Amino acid sequence: MHTFRFIAAGAALLALAGCAGGTPAASSGGDGGTPKRGGTLKVSYFPDNPNLACIDPFQVYWIESRSIIRNFADSLTDQDPQTGEIVPWLASSWQISQDGLTYTFKLRDGVTFSNGKKLDAQAVADNATGWIATVKATNGAAFGASYVQGLTGAKAVDASTVEFTLSKPNSSFLQATSTTNLAITDPAEYQQTPAERCTGKGVVGSGQFVLDHYTAKVETVLTKRTGYQWGSSLSKNRGEAYLDKVVFNYIAEDSVRTGNLISGATDISWPRNPFTPQDEQLIQRSGDKIEQRSLPGVSYTLFANTSAGHVLGDAQVRLALNKAIDRKTYATTVFGANYPVVQGAFNATTPFFKSQSDKLGYDPDGAAKALDAAGWTVGKDGYRFKDGAKLTIDYPTTQFSAGSELLQAQLKKVGIDLSLRTLTQAQQATYVNNGEYDLTGTYFTRADPGALQFILNPDVANSKALARASAPPAGITQVQTLFTKALQTTDAAQSKQAYADLQDYLIAEGVTFPLFERVQKAGVSNKVHGFAFTSESFLKLNDVWKD
Repeated sequence: MHTFRFIAAGAALLALAGCAGGTPAASSGGDGGTPKRGGTLKVSYFPDNPNLACIDPFQVYWIESRSIIRNFADSLTDQDPQTGEIVPWLASSWQISQDGLTYTFKLRDGVTFSNGKKLDAQAVADNATGWIATVKATNGAAFGASYVQGLTGAKAVDASTVEFTLSKPNSSFLQATSTTNLAITDPAEYQQTPAERCTGKGVVGSGQFVLDHYTAKVETVLTKRTGYQWGSSLSKNRGEAYLDKVVFNYIAEDSVRTGNLISGATDISWPRNPFTPQDEQLIQRSGDKIEQRSLPGVSYTLFANTSAGHVLGDAQVRLALNKAIDRKTYATTVFGANYPVVQGAFNATTPFFKSQSDKLGYDPDGAAKALDAAGWTVGKDGYRFKDGAKLTIDYPTTQFSAGSELLQAQLKKVGIDLSLRTLTQAQQATYVNNGEYDLTGTYFTRADPGALQFILNPDVANSKALARASAPPAGITQVQTLFTKALQTTDAAQSKQAYADLQDYLIAEGVTFPLFERVQKAGVSNKVHGFAFTSESFLKLNDVWKD
């Protein structure tokens, strides 16, 4: 048996990578002063999920909801945002079998759920049973399904020892145990239907706060948990929260959230997209602070439809597309002068991240040569034509597709017509599934590079249509081969090399076209102290207190 305390070989490199491009790896929260107890923290969020309003840890994918969950439901392990290291939390230690099929966790003593029930090995094993049942009940739609690939079950060896079994090795599973989606809750919740649990019915964690109530699309309220004393070593305050209550509300307009922060009506303004440069200046001029950290996982990346009959099936056109994107200008124009430039298919805070900056430089002359080689010649209005047809790329977008017009203007400079259509998220999903697109953008937030397989590996992808279309068959096979090498091993060095090779391949072969680094920003009142991000750039309240 191997005893593991971390997932990322060369973890110190991650700390450096996380600072790349001017984005801090994490906020220290060490802003001085003696913490004071009491008070209510008010947080303004982007609107709740219109398609799946949910507060159940295993099911939800909405980042804002997962950020709330992090503070009322603890996990077996925790992940250091600076290094990617996995450290004890509810589990005091663990072992992974040589074949990577068995994970055995030793639990710490004295932990209870907020309803007083003991959190023991049987409760953890029952959670695993509930996860598997939820995957089946939701036909794999529950977001947590991507975290339990290969999990066949768990059993209590004794009161403080639980053993998970997998059908095949999955080196991402240890990191999965640190996430909100595999947070441990009172297993009685699994007596409720998935829909009932989404409303918060029966959802009870062991965290520093208690879920008081969740009113979908209106507010979520957390209250202090008395007697809490098992925070992980990554928190200064491992005991009871300083705050008495936290109120999260949902506000659609960015300017309203910013105005509420400046006026003192709220304490933290948490946008979905980064603040505009103008709002950022207003916040700082008022004496409040901007905290920021790159969201780990897949950067906001464009994926081509390489299927027959689509223009990006031609490798030369994909090469031209990559060279025609001026990513530095895109970042600074859309998000502000100090915004980091994307460096690859992963954001810089992702374990095993390898910068691809040398392959992502703006090269319009190189783009022109690639298009010349592919037989596209300059014609009317500077656009490229071949056999009488204009070089048009169909790009359906949503409200989250920031800077689409700027991207359109950049591609026009090399003769590419980027045709924009703004759709709802549901409409865009339909277009992708039907193959009615040439280019689409997406991302995946998780502090593990295995997240990308849920976009690119047809065997497990959330959209199999997108995965199959993203590269020619030989390219998909190579992507799957590299994922297998990275995931089906207990050797961190082998995972690191496989993920490095994967990142090289994705850019060199035009499988991915990184557009921008995804950065989570937060406007924080100057009365708030101890602010910090988790490894997945969620809000961490352990050390937060107010004047």
